Amino acid sequence: MLPHQLETCQRQCQAILDQVSSVFVGNRPVVRKMLAAALANSHVLFEDYPGLGKTLLAKVFGKALDCQYTRIQFTPDLLPADVIGTKVWRQTDGEFFLVKGPIFTNVLLADEINRAPPKTQSALLEAMEERQLTIDGETHTLEQPFVVLATQNPIEQEGTYPLPEAQMDRFALRLSTGYASTAQEESQILQRRIQWQQDDPSDHLAPVMSRETFRALQQILERMVYVDPAILEYVSVIVRGTRTHPKVEVGASPRGGLAILKVARAGALMEGRDFVTPDDVKFIARDALAHRIILRVEEALEGVHEGQVVDEVIAQTPVPKDVRARPT
Repeated sequence: MLPHQLETCQRQCQAILDQVSSVFVGNRPVVRKMLAAALANSHVLFEDYPGLGKTLLAKVFGKALDCQYTRIQFTPDLLPADVIGTKVWRQTDGEFFLVKGPIFTNVLLADEINRAPPKTQSALLEAMEERQLTIDGETHTLEQPFVVLATQNPIEQEGTYPLPEAQMDRFALRLSTGYASTAQEESQILQRRIQWQQDDPSDHLAPVMSRETFRALQQILERMVYVDPAILEYVSVIVRGTRTHPKVEVGASPRGGLAILKVARAGALMEGRDFVTPDDVKFIARDALAHRIILRVEEALEGVHEGQVVDEVIAQTPVPKDVRARPT
């Protein structure tokens, strides 16, 4: 890829980050990782406490891309048809017609996804993996881009249905926005609320690019960002290391390695490079693998976190030294 093309891609990504950060205060790395996952045509699970800006972050992100944004509030009585839609009989025409559900969108916020029963959660599986839906035997292709940003509360378990492993595996990354890191950031949140004169300023934000431009960025990522075989081996060793770790009952699936590969390539493009480095892998490996690991019962009871296991595996894995920027 030519240098001016890389600069253009980097500038476009930076514009998205700046627009989102003009509203969302703090934790810039989380915003970068969310954008990288979206560029990689992948999905993100936000696991954090209420009131930390997850909904606002998703809404502003959709606005910045001029994408259709839809929010679904998951509840115990939510049905699959409430998510994907259903066919309704039209008496005047004498035939069934499709009433599309809110999943027919570009950026979908699945709020408190673990409050819906498994049958409703599973309604997302086909859409997240294959970008299509089957309704009454008829297949409907979803418009691109299609990104699911889901949230769940890690501490409130009453009235919830834990996400099954198959569902968790569909999310490329599991992220946490966290609290404001400093008193200055906390004060900035309050100050911006005064400036906005409303709780939700997203209606007044201007898009920084069209959805077609964002889709073009996704295609450039797939075609132009090179991954050296040494990087592929590095990712493979890390993923396999989670399966042999003594604290782990079930390690990361091959989809975990694919998630690292895709999001690392996006991270490289955001940095203005058309090749992946070991640092790109390290930047997202914990977020890509921790939610795919099941710890041994005794380790979980002792308070071991899956992310600690991934950190240990990365620390023990030799970093490739001879990484080429282009094939020779």
